[in-house]
Amino acid sequence: MNKIGLVVGCASMLLMSCGRENGASKAPEQKKMQLQTGPEEKAKPMDIPEVAEIVIEGNDQMQFNTKRIEVYEGQKVKLTLNNVGEMPVEAMGHNWVLLARGTDKNAFAEASIGAKETGYIAAEMKESVIACTKTIGGGESVTIEFDAPKKGLYDFVCSFPGHVGKMNGKFVVQ
Repeated sequence: MNKIGLVVGCASMLLMSCGRENGASKAPEQKKMQLQTGPEEKAKPMDIPEVAEIVIEGNDQMQFNTKRIEVYEGQKVKLTLNNVGEMPVEAMGHNWVLLARGTDKNAFAEASIGAKETGYIAAEMKESVIACTKTIGGGESVTIEFDAPKKGLYDFVCSFPGHVGKMNGKFVVQ
């Protein structure tokens, strides 16, 4: 019986020491994971770039290359509009207009049809504009900078006559 007890005891010690080795190698890893997922890590805001650099294209088929832009509240936005078409500004001009929440994009565009001198932004609708580019023709580019508005969902459009139906999208501020 003593031999069996000795064998069982040795086997137990051997298993326990193996268990400790595995446990020892995993313990620091578990502690490290706990530190990374602790409450202080969750409370930190994620890394948000200081400037959101956006490039959007308009073409001769009256289309923007994106229907959705996402930024963060208060973030500096540097937006570049490229007209990748070939037609002149008089025939197929494009601009990019960010509208205030609650603005009817179709009513805005309709009111702006005759406002060529002011970049197709009607004087009576100016208060509905958060930011806008000038109107550009094929092969041209324009860049603007502005601060993202409050959290919410906003519309952006091209207000060149007849374009709002196809050239519009959502500007999402998180």
